[in-house]
Amino acid sequence: MTAQSLPPLDIPMLLRQYGLIPDKRLGQNFLIDETALKDVVEAAEVDDDSFVLEVGPGLGSMTRHLAAEAQNVVAVELDKRLLPPLRQVLSSFNNVEIVQGDILDLAPTDLMGQDSYIVAANIPYYITSAIIRHLMDAPVKPVRVVLTVQVEVAERICAGPGSLSLLALSVQVYGAARITARIPATAFYPAPKVDSAVVRMDLYDAPRIPEQDLDLFFRLAKAGFGQKRKTLLNALSSGMHWTKGKTKEILALSGIDPQRRAQTLDLEEWKRLTQQTTNKKSG
Repeated sequence: MTAQSLPPLDIPMLLRQYGLIPDKRLGQNFLIDETALKDVVEAAEVDDDSFVLEVGPGLGSMTRHLAAEAQNVVAVELDKRLLPPLRQVLSSFNNVEIVQGDILDLAPTDLMGQDSYIVAANIPYYITSAIIRHLMDAPVKPVRVVLTVQVEVAERICAGPGSLSLLALSVQVYGAARITARIPATAFYPAPKVDSAVVRMDLYDAPRIPEQDLDLFFRLAKAGFGQKRKTLLNALSSGMHWTKGKTKEILALSGIDPQRRAQTLDLEEWKRLTQQTTNKKSG
């Protein structure tokens, strides 16, 4: 079966059949528009050599499209209630493994058993940042990650200096992100209040911050963005529990004006700040 030959999946009927109501707490808005589903698979560049980890398959609307193109799909679903209809929908595919659990409690590398895999996910806002960091921290990282998220979250992920967020900075350490498609709210059931977008992240072979410095980098970034309306002098002094004298010294060594704010720094400046902090600790 090919993706082109797949009949549309009737999500409302499937929910009624199993007596299910989408759980708002879990952000359950099922992607049902066939064009949008194909956009996600196309952005992921799935082919018959691909191993795909899908996070949040829901009722399997996107899983079917992935399975029709990929060699193998591992679909991780948190909500136990969805497993019976999900198994029914995917019963004609022998290349899909359904795993019940929280992706944040599972090791992506163990799930895939591959050195090269793709991640596709339709995820709610509240867990976006945690899932991205979890995937990026995996011993064997995916080659690319394709997420369907709220459009404002997608724009934050892809933002540049001047409007950077902690989320965007976190992604840029590991890869290059871009928006590949926009999806109207009407493409989901039930329809959310806002539109969504497809974000593709292509991962680098190695993080742009040395592995041994990553924990410190994220501590500094969280301190800076934790009070992003404050100057770096005040935000870092408070968040890192430094004296203002020490903060001024480290910022000066990094070539950063202490009156700037976290969102104006680019990744190279954060890298210098991390390195000078390390030097100060070891000096």
